[in-house]
Order: sequence, then C-alpha cells, then structure tokens
Amino acid sequence: MEKKPILVVDDEKNIRLTISQSLEPLGIPVQTAVNGEEALGKLRKNSFGLVFLDLKMPGIDGMEVLRQIKDDWPKVRVIIITAHGTIKSAVEAMKLGAVDFIQKPFSPGEIRELATQVLQREALSEKNAVDYVSLIELTKRHISDHGFSTARETARKAIAADPAQPEAYNLLGALLEIKGDWLEAQKFYRAALDIDPTFKPAWVNLDRTTSWNKFGRIDLGPDQEHPATREDGAKEDLNEK
Repeated sequence: MEKKPILVVDDEKNIRLTISQSLEPLGIPVQTAVNGEEALGKLRKNSFGLVFLDLKMPGIDGMEVLRQIKDDWPKVRVIIITAHGTIKSAVEAMKLGAVDFIQKPFSPGEIRELATQVLQREALSEKNAVDYVSLIELTKRHISDHGFSTARETARKAIAADPAQPEAYNLLGALLEIKGDWLEAQKFYRAALDIDPTFKPAWVNLDRTTSWNKFGRIDLGPDQEHPATREDGAKEDLNEK
C-alpha cells in the first residue's frame, strides 16, 4: 500500500509523542499538529493518508477539523481520539465519515493495529471482499466515504457470509440508527444478542435506543468506543448517498 504520511493532531504533547513512536515500526512518516489550525495548514501543504484526531482541543475543535477534512480531502481516513469513550455528537461524526475511535489510555500495539487495519481497507473492493472479516472492513470504508446505503448492503453481505457472528448485526443496527430507523435498528441489536447474549456493544446500543432518557454511545465493535445520539435524542437527517 502507498505509504502516505500520517498526521497526529492532539494538544497534549505526550499523546502526540506516544502515537508517533507507536507508529514508527510501520515505516510510515508521521507528522504532528498541536491544534486544529496547524492540522489544517499541514493538510493543505501535504498529502496524508490517515489522521489521528483529538476532538477536544483549544481553538478550532476536532469536530470542525473533521468536517473540513471530509469536505476538502474526503479520501483521508480519520481515527478519532477520545478521552473518556464518549462523544456527544457521534451521530454527526459518523455522518461525516468517522467510524474508527480509540480511547485514552491506549497501548502502542492498539495504535499500530488500528492504523494498519484502516489503511489496509483501501485495497478492498466488492470483488475481493468475500469473507466475513473483509466485508466488515469494507462496510466501515463505505461509511468513511459517506456511502451509507452501500454500507448497509455490505453489512448484510457480511451477515450472509457468516450469520453466526454478532458484530455484523450490531454494525447494521448502527447504520439503520444513523438513518433514523430506530425500530429496525433495535431488531438487529436483538439479533446480535440472540447469537451472543454477552456481546456488550449490542447491549449498549439496544439499551440506549429503548430508553429515551439514556443517551449513550453508538458502539460499532467490541474493541472501540462509538458514542451515540444527540443529547436531545432527535433523529438525524443524513442526506445519504
């Protein structure tokens, strides 16, 4: 795969250093930015393949940086850095194409694994993604490309490829929730739990969508934090493609 530089955006020096050092074994150049303004300046001057982006920074916040990245450089992949595994505007973030989240504190291995996983998605296509794992990854890439309708279709293919795995049902449920179809989303969260009653992401999502007074996170997988809906509980119009 083409080794475009990775940009790490965080106002905490130790986080920038930790992520940069963690990525060194990948052999990919890494640049850093201390805030949104510096990040956007570097994006205008350089071609990046991946951005690690903290949402809470002084000046331009991470959500606005994400919005500008997806407007001006739609093929740049973004991994959101969260401090507490909670993003109040996660539906908005996912609408913009953010599907990968990593929670502080994290290990160097987690950083490398997630970066590699995201970058390797670029080689996937409808033709070569035939097994369950590759279809899940392709679904996430479609989300990053704002192809929510295609992402739902691909998630259904993942279910067909291996109907005994809960993650695809949970992922499709999240996509339906983003669309605004909460009742249908709940069916898929329940289907995930029928397969594996201990599958925590589906429990989190089902509990949130069935409790009007609980605003938690949209959780897309067992190892990543994916917060949920707007604080007022309103449905988003995603203007999907």
